[in-house]
Amino acid sequence: MEGKQERFNGDARILHQRAVRIPLPDDEAERVFHENMRTIAEAHERKADLLADPDVPLLTAYEEEYAHAAESFERRLRQIAGDDYEEVAMAYFRGDRDDRVAKIAAYYVEGGWRVQQWATVTEMVYAPLILRYPDSFTVNVRFAGGYTTSAAIYYESPEHCSEELADEHAETYYEESQYTQRQAAEYARGTADLIREEFLDPDETPFEERKYGGVALAGGRQGSVFSEISKRVAPDPDRFSESVSKPTLVETGPEARRTECELGLEREIVR
Repeated sequence: MEGKQERFNGDARILHQRAVRIPLPDDEAERVFHENMRTIAEAHERKADLLADPDVPLLTAYEEEYAHAAESFERRLRQIAGDDYEEVAMAYFRGDRDDRVAKIAAYYVEGGWRVQQWATVTEMVYAPLILRYPDSFTVNVRFAGGYTTSAAIYYESPEHCSEELADEHAETYYEESQYTQRQAAEYARGTADLIREEFLDPDETPFEERKYGGVALAGGRQGSVFSEISKRVAPDPDRFSESVSKPTLVETGPEARRTECELGLEREIVR
């Protein structure tokens, strides 16, 4: 998704209080969904390895996380809107199209554009919400200016520190930063475990044990301080009264509003 900023200046209205709902009609769709979630879990494990390595700059782990998110959006875009997904999305933003596929393409293009910003611009939080229901799953892409929950883990990046420190203080600061990064690495591994627990393998788990699952993730940066949080989310069994046969844009459910409140995102969501 490189280069979108030259063509597109963002329109957060397509994201606000909306999610994409994707059907799970058969075993193959179930396996694809599980494979995607397993890939996300593996990305968190890779991030943990990078954070724990004192020879790897923290930004490297952050950039790999961005690359994974952007790749996930692009893969979904191609599946839904084809190789010309960029033009499909731009047709929606120009007002030339207003159909289901164009709306979803616009949703993911907007999300991808903001993920690119999130990886390079300070003071932005990326807070996706993924929920599994018996016949479908939803992806709620959210961005915020920050969060206020005390449950988040914080870690320092010396490479992003703008202060000039005396040698003795610089050494202490570096050691303390490495300690916080190791803590963040353990947290990232716990996030990987959480994702695997919430989205179980369809070939190994009875349907009744895997028909519901959910995770809310959030990560951001303010200056030299990085932060993230992950939490289990219980999907509302009464959210959808009808099945869905094709990917579609839907209004967010009570789970989104609840997690925005719990994470302190309510007044910080980018509109």
